[in-house]
Amino acid sequence: MKSKTLRDILSLFFFVLVAISAFGQNTPERIHQDIQKQTAQIFDSLINIRRDLHRYPEISGEEKRTSEKIAEYLIGLGLEVKTNIGGYGVVGILKGAKPGKKIAWRADIDAMPSKAPDVVDFESRNEGVRHICGHDVHTAVALGIANVLSSQKEQLEGTVYFVFQPSEENIKGALAMIDDGLFDIIHPEEMYAMHVTPFPAGTIATKSEEMFSDYKQVHLSFQNVTDNKALIAFAKRQIRGLENVAPESEFWNMQNMGDPELGIAAPNSIYTNFTTVEKNNFSVAETENKVEIRAFLSFSDKKQRDSAIPNLKNRILASPYADKLIKAALVDVFPTLDNNEKLVNASLAQLSTIYGKDKVLRMYGVVADGRSDDFAFFQPKVPSVYFFMGGSNYEKGIIAQTHSPNFAVDESCIKTGVNLFSSLIVERLK
Repeated sequence: MKSKTLRDILSLFFFVLVAISAFGQNTPERIHQDIQKQTAQIFDSLINIRRDLHRYPEISGEEKRTSEKIAEYLIGLGLEVKTNIGGYGVVGILKGAKPGKKIAWRADIDAMPSKAPDVVDFESRNEGVRHICGHDVHTAVALGIANVLSSQKEQLEGTVYFVFQPSEENIKGALAMIDDGLFDIIHPEEMYAMHVTPFPAGTIATKSEEMFSDYKQVHLSFQNVTDNKALIAFAKRQIRGLENVAPESEFWNMQNMGDPELGIAAPNSIYTNFTTVEKNNFSVAETENKVEIRAFLSFSDKKQRDSAIPNLKNRILASPYADKLIKAALVDVFPTLDNNEKLVNASLAQLSTIYGKDKVLRMYGVVADGRSDDFAFFQPKVPSVYFFMGGSNYEKGIIAQTHSPNFAVDESCIKTGVNLFSSLIVERLK
């Protein structure tokens, strides 16, 4: 009798142990540990992919080899793959074993015309073309995420779309993919993207709403007057008068955007509440009937942008040229990134919990240069977030300053990107 009771107790004990063990395997913590383990295992191969893409860069509209390499890799992972969308665009579709949301991740794949010498050993073999904007890194990270999440397919909830976009540098690729039926192929509820930046490697950053300043061109047109020269000088003064940043401000030293006390990731950032004017970049056209004056402006927020034309009109209407004004308007130049506030807050909270607040930065300011990213064309269609990913290692002299001749990347950021963004997608699928 006692022996049987003992056997029953032991059986129950081992059953509980097995149950606990099985339960532990499905905890959120275990999933993110597995992500990090898989990322570490494929890290060297991702570096090789990045370096191969770097050796054979292709400019906007000519990404044939790049797209073939991407499609081949995704097919090898077992994903459903669609090609030649909006040019050389590629889409990979990963369906998890469990029901859930639909999330899209976008990576741009094109390179830039440049004759500047490469600063790395794996230099470009395509004359006059370089990856000096980091899209080779973006592609490697996206392929890494696809690999990691494929390995978690049985635990994965929902569907992940991997969108590899061509022609970002000429601001044509996003619209081309949309016009070619991208959103007939994919149906995401949320969409994410990132860009490598001079932030330190090992970090990512984002913010709600504008990431870059809103870059516009102001158009003023007047009827001809007796002294058009005086009219033009007056119009230029009024446009310049919209600028609200003092000439002596530290704002104008663009290196300060990364400053821990003043920069875009600082709570007291000086890169907020600004309107700037490219004062030396006016264009003037005179015809038989009218004179037109144009200039470029950057705005840090919608309120200042929306008040610019009313302010200009008020000044003009109070001047001797009031009855000569034909038109005053702001015209789009580049798309403006406008992150979804709810998704930003959720993403930062989830990633900070998993990886620590030292790796996940909230931006407070906006990049003063508004020439941003055509990912902005996707944002009106899908709630979305665009991240900055640090790629610099200042101790080693590696500065991921995009579009610069000395652009270089600490490749450890690939591991950071795959880890954090794989974890983010897993959390957002729930």
